[in-house]
Amino acid sequence: MRRSHREGAKHMSGKPVLLALAILLAAASTSLVAQTVNSGLRGATPLDQEGPAPPLLPLRNSAEREVRAYPEQPPVIPHTTEGYQIDLNGNKCLSCHARARTGESQAPMVSITHFMDRDGQFLASVSPRRFFCTECHVPQSTAKPPVVNEFRDIDSLLNHASPGGKR
Repeated sequence: MRRSHREGAKHMSGKPVLLALAILLAAASTSLVAQTVNSGLRGATPLDQEGPAPPLLPLRNSAEREVRAYPEQPPVIPHTTEGYQIDLNGNKCLSCHARARTGESQAPMVSITHFMDRDGQFLASVSPRRFFCTECHVPQSTAKPPVVNEFRDIDSLLNHASPGGKR
């Protein structure tokens, strides 16, 4: 079926508009990629570039226990673990936190849950699946957080909901 000259012109007139729109969108997207967004995490590095790594700050090193933010939270490590051997051949953490060493070291004992196998049976020593402490427990840095943390634990939420009231 042949188109008339008028129909062909109508059909062709949309192509330049689509082409111009495609060029405009491509130009706009490249300018967005190169845009600089200043944030606490990236600094002033453009979004399409990788910025320099921040310097490693020292780890906090204290004997104070951290308050847990939620039930079942693994305790954080309040001291440095630099140079600790934690592998198949040994676990430096257990030199202080093992059941037999806590009296001497005054460190908290490894949780009883760490002596259970996957079937819930208690073992005489730490379960192999709980042997690598730093999978859950992490040392704390002296770094200032790059963003404000507004997390509120359950106790503060409950106290705010009913100040002075019984729970």
